[in-house]
Amino acid sequence: MDGGMDIHKEDAEASWGLLSWLASSVMVFGGAVPYVPQYQEIQQSGNTEGFSTRVCLVLLIANILRIFFWIGKQFELTLLLQSLVMILTMLAMLYLCCSIQGTNRVTTKQHHISDLDLRYFWSWTSFEDYLIFCFGFTLLCALITFLFLDSVLFVETLGSLAVLFEAMLGLPQLLQNFQNRSTRGMSVKMVLLWTAGDIFKTTYFVVNESPAQFWVCGSVQILIDVAILLQVFYYSQDTRIKLG
Repeated sequence: MDGGMDIHKEDAEASWGLLSWLASSVMVFGGAVPYVPQYQEIQQSGNTEGFSTRVCLVLLIANILRIFFWIGKQFELTLLLQSLVMILTMLAMLYLCCSIQGTNRVTTKQHHISDLDLRYFWSWTSFEDYLIFCFGFTLLCALITFLFLDSVLFVETLGSLAVLFEAMLGLPQLLQNFQNRSTRGMSVKMVLLWTAGDIFKTTYFVVNESPAQFWVCGSVQILIDVAILLQVFYYSQDTRIKLG
């Protein structure tokens, strides 16, 4: 009798372990999946106007900050790995955008980070400029973290800043759609996957009792995702009226 119960208990633990592993894997790589359809859309159209590269800026800052937050407050390793994957994904998106813009450029005028011209911040010509920014920002974060690592207030503030930036992930896309009065060139699949992913990860944060900053961030992201989906509906209706 006891032997049978032990077997069932072991089976339950093994099943739970498998589910936990699958959930962690989805958390690590799931955040990058929404950018696959947007990457393909840009490749096929040869146009980057529908995608806001400031989404990449927001996610790069958020995930670099999260890595240093992890150093100060070592939560799940899954979330650290997720940040590394997202940084690589955003760099891949920026590389593609720079390549496409370079092909379509009709002027010889170029803008570089070394120009120190804030009017063209994050609108640089070369992919190397974005790498320089990321490297410099990482070095700055490393220095400040090294100096204040023993401060609980600093570590918690770092975590709050990381999730605040991440919560604003969809905001640049929302604003660009509003400015363009259109969602043309933006992958709707990307936004749907954002929404599904944000619901999943917010649930994951709550179940795993992650720091409160994480599930608050997830909740804000879901609201922004819904707002972008409403833009898709609104601007498509507006276009039909104009064509009619």
